[in-house]
Amino acid sequence: MSHTTAPAHLIENCFYEGERPLFGLKNHTLDRVKIYPGESALKHSEDLITRNCEYMGKYPYWHSNNIVIADSLFTPYARAAIWYAQHIHMKNCVVDAPKMFRRVAYSIIENTRFTDAGETFWNCHDVSLHNVELAKADYVFMNGEELQIENMKLQGNYSFQDARNVVIRNSYLNSKDALWGTENVTVHDSILEGEYLGWYSKNLKLVNCTIRGGQPLYYAEGLVLENCKMENTDLCFEYSDVQADVISTIDSVRNPKGGWIHAPEIKEIIIDEHCLSPGACKIVQTNQVNV
Repeated sequence: MSHTTAPAHLIENCFYEGERPLFGLKNHTLDRVKIYPGESALKHSEDLITRNCEYMGKYPYWHSNNIVIADSLFTPYARAAIWYAQHIHMKNCVVDAPKMFRRVAYSIIENTRFTDAGETFWNCHDVSLHNVELAKADYVFMNGEELQIENMKLQGNYSFQDARNVVIRNSYLNSKDALWGTENVTVHDSILEGEYLGWYSKNLKLVNCTIRGGQPLYYAEGLVLENCKMENTDLCFEYSDVQADVISTIDSVRNPKGGWIHAPEIKEIIIDEHCLSPGACKIVQTNQVNV
């Protein structure tokens, strides 16, 4: 997905509106073009470089392929702008519209801010994000696969539900119910803030992370924490198979299913009549007598 030379044809300093004004456009550069209200302005387009453009119409890039979008603005009227597309490279953009990417593949998004990101990045695969900010971002990345994310700031609940094969680095997620039902997700050097983190996950690995919020990491299989902090977390790990190396105090642990938990201190350990396998999880408090 790259343009070694500029496309042969240039469109600049003009506007389009209505239905499908540039439908099927191929091998063009668009510079300082405005897409006014209407639908599907560039549907089925291919091999485009677009820069300094403004989008005010719905669904401009459905079924598009090999598109560079740089230094551009998607207004709130440009909702659901990029669906069923592949090889999209978006950089240095501002996106004020929701439902931005769906069923998009083999794409890169960098240095871009999403101000109203609800229901964005659904069913996407093989997508990389670098230096992005997503606000009002409920239900982002649902059912995503093969995602690589670095330096992301996310504010919105229910993120990454049922996502698979994801790597997140150097990011901040303020997200209740994040990472539910995920499989093969690894998070490095990040802050995960919000209740009910990682329930029903498989092979979730958190490395050098800070976890904040109540009742995290229930019903998890193959859960690994390496060199992590847990702040204001209570009732952790219920019914989970866990290998946890925690370097901070944990407020409380309840009914883990198996594995081991190492922490300097755990203020309360709850093993009650609802525990599935009492004694199967080895809990070690390095500042106290082992349990």
